[in-house]
Formats: sequence, C-alpha cells, structure tokens
Amino acid sequence: MIDSAFRVYGGQPLQGQIHVQRAKNAILAMIAAAIVVEDGETILRQVPDIEDVDCAFELLRVVGASVDYDRHSKTARIDASGVNNGILPADITERFRGSVLFLAPLQIRLGYVELPGSGGCDIGTRKIDFHHRGFARLGADVQYFDDGRTIAELERRRFRGTLLYLDWPSHTGTENLMLAAALAEGQTILENASVEPEVIDFGNFLNAMGADIRGLGTHTLFIQGVERLRATDYTPVSDRLVTGTFMMAAAITGGDVTVHDAEPEHLRIVCAKLEQMGVTIGIQGKSIRVQGRRKQLNPINIQTYPYPGFPTDLQPCVVALSCLSDGTSYIRERVFDNRYDYAESLLQMGADILISQGGACIVKGVDRLKPARLTADNIRAGATILLAALAAEGESTINNIYQIDRGYEGIDDLLSQLGANITRVRAQSELQPA
Repeated sequence: MIDSAFRVYGGQPLQGQIHVQRAKNAILAMIAAAIVVEDGETILRQVPDIEDVDCAFELLRVVGASVDYDRHSKTARIDASGVNNGILPADITERFRGSVLFLAPLQIRLGYVELPGSGGCDIGTRKIDFHHRGFARLGADVQYFDDGRTIAELERRRFRGTLLYLDWPSHTGTENLMLAAALAEGQTILENASVEPEVIDFGNFLNAMGADIRGLGTHTLFIQGVERLRATDYTPVSDRLVTGTFMMAAAITGGDVTVHDAEPEHLRIVCAKLEQMGVTIGIQGKSIRVQGRRKQLNPINIQTYPYPGFPTDLQPCVVALSCLSDGTSYIRERVFDNRYDYAESLLQMGADILISQGGACIVKGVDRLKPARLTADNIRAGATILLAALAAEGESTINNIYQIDRGYEGIDDLLSQLGANITRVRAQSELQPA
C-alpha cells in the first residue's frame, strides 16, 4: 500500500455531473460466491477498482482461483476450477470485512475453511457468531477461538436445509447463509433476513446462477437447495452509499451536482432528510440532481436503522452537514457502537459536537469549518472529513486515504470533475503543513 494523502483547498461549490460506481457490498459477496462454480467462468461487469475488491481478488488467488480483471472495462472474469486451499491468510483477511464471506463457499467447495479473523472498519462490535450458529444448524462443525479464528468443516461438502433465524438482519450474515442454503439438501427458511438492496442483488445473482431463492426483499427467505450453481454474466446494482456521499458533497458545498446511474428508490429516506435540511432534490429516471443552499442548512433529527431506515454508513456524512446548520441537530446511531469516531476530526475543524451519555450525537451548527490536518480512520469517517474539507475555506490534508480508497473508486478524480481543488499526494514527504 502506498502511503498517500489528499490535499484539499475547500470553499468552492461543486458543479457538474458524474456516474456512480457499482455496489461494493454486493460485489464482494459475488466474488466469494464464484468459488462454488467448478466449471466455467463467472463474469462480473462494472466492478469498481477499489482496495476491498483488490483484497477479495487476492483471496481468490490464494485459494486457487484465477482472476482476470480489466481495469479499463472494469470486467472481472473468475475461473474457480482450481480452488484447492481453504486456509485464508491473516495479512489479507484482516484488511477487509468481506473476508467473512469466504466461509460458506469454501465449506461447500472443499469441506473446510480456516479464517484467522476479518478486518475492515473499526466501528464497534461486529460479531460473526450468527454466521457460526447458522452454519452449525446447517450441519457444519464450527469452532471459534479466542484469538478470532474460525475453523469450519462440512461433511460431504453439503449443508442440510433447516430453519434459520438472524438475531439482527446482518447483510453479510444473510449473504453467507443464503449461499449455504442455496446448495443445501432440502429447504431452508431464513427469518429476519436483511432487505438491503445489495443483499437482494446478491440473491438475484445467485438465482441467475441457478439457485431457487424466493422472498427476496422481505424478511423471510424460502430457499430450496439445488445440486450445483453455474457460471453467469452479471452486472451488479449501483452503490447507494457512494451516491449518498456525493449528494451530501453537493449539499455541504452549496453546489449543483447530478449523479447518474443511481437507484433513487434505494435512497428515499436520504432524499427526504436532505430536503428537510433545505437541499433541493430532483429525480429523473436513474439520475439524482442535488442543489445545495448557499445559506446555512436546517438542523435535522436522524436515527440510523437497517434498510429501509437511514443508513448507518451515511450517518457520519450527515453529521458533517449538520455542522453547518442553523440550529441544533440530534443524530442517534442504532447499528454500530463506535460510529462517532470521526467526531474528534470535526472538532479540530471548529465543529460543536457533543456525544451524550445516552449515545446521541448533538451538533450545534457553526458559521464555518476551518481547514486542518486530518486522518481517515475508516471508509465512511474518511469520506466525512473529506466532505468537511471541501466545505472549509483553505487547505486541509487528509492522511491514510487507503481507507477511503477501500470503498470509493477514484473519488479525487470525480471531485476534480466537479470543480474541487483536490490533489492526491503519493508520499508523506511531499506534504507541506496546512
């Protein structure tokens, strides 16, 4: 990984049009699921060139699959006929949360898997015990160790259909168990399944491979196991979280930005909340136009909740907007217990933020944010401080932008297209004090 940073000269409204990338949270599951295809080539189109996807491709190669990824066409071709290794290396799995999605396909393909631990964003407790319990109910022998390792073995490489229930509608839990059940003997009923658009898209992908999954988009899935899944050619859904980030970038800078290739119906509550803040939203087909206000935004009250609630991944960004509101906003995080980790950076920029004992983020609007030297701690926190830097007049620097690159493809190039003054600096030694 190259030690990189962004240098941002903020204070200019963003103007123009961009096309949004495809959804990381669907694509990572699809990449892992390709492992179960013993003959043929799985083709995924419009795959974004981001760090988490690179990690998933690295894991595929480690387990014996071949991957051909054309960065120009953004087409990935996966041949899993040579998969022969179920032991995943920690130096890759600890870099991204999506490594947990390799548990189901490797049990199906090889009958065993060893996961030393999954990484990604440190945003609080993200247990995978419901994955373990689900696999055990489906017939696997699952061991979980105090050091974070998971070892799972599956006799005859075939799960057995059963009734499953998720205590929380986790998207990775739903995806893992949905794939396991798709190739199980008999029927599985999965209760309290996630209804996030990316999970529905993954279910559609599996059905395109020959799975029999019914109830997608509801909290109860009926999955009739089949003998095998075949290779397919698939284009994933667009990324609503990246779309939402650019919508908020337009709003925080008082700009006028149109995002194409979006899925507006996946962002209804985000659009509604932005409109409450005084932002003008226009929707035409797959395009969303966002016109920010030159004066201060309205304060807002928000609680995060699994889809169709307000997305936890966009909560940090809406807090950045609230910093420039005319009043006091109340944001409550209901999904992760460490999602306010960006607050210290915003305080450095002159924000007025208090995290109450009850867990609410109380934001009193200020007239302006000031530039600062900042560090991206995770994907969404990194996007948040980048939005704040775009709004702050003067020069800010953001270090550790690998975290932003994990989820956003060429975000600096897209922002530059919209008129932002942003430069990617390839070495820390090139940075000058802000």
